[in-house]
Amino acid sequence: MNLLDELRTLGVDVDDGLKRLMGNEKLYKRLLGSFVKMIGTQAVDPDFDESDYKEAIEKAHSIKGTAGNLSLTPIYESYSEILNLLRTDKPAEAKAVLAKVLPVQQEIISCIENNMD
Repeated sequence: MNLLDELRTLGVDVDDGLKRLMGNEKLYKRLLGSFVKMIGTQAVDPDFDESDYKEAIEKAHSIKGTAGNLSLTPIYESYSEILNLLRTDKPAEAKAVLAKVLPVQQEIISCIENNMD
């Protein structure tokens, strides 16, 4: 199974992501690689400080935006929820959503890393 087919099985809307890039599969794959690098520097620490989570908001916003642009649907939807919870002062609930998405996020990242040319 190739990268794009594998991502589809993980809930990624590959066709929408490609449509955003006018069908340019090479560019899409390059941007997926950039997403993996971005996650390395922008990862939201699941143990963020519940009294000061400004950095968690900034990182979650960055991940949400990039995931949305690439149609990484499970990541986008979860980080949208995390952002909403943090912005409404519900950090404990945000941590619970983050705990659920991190394994999915890692599976998508591993898929990308394992299938890059």
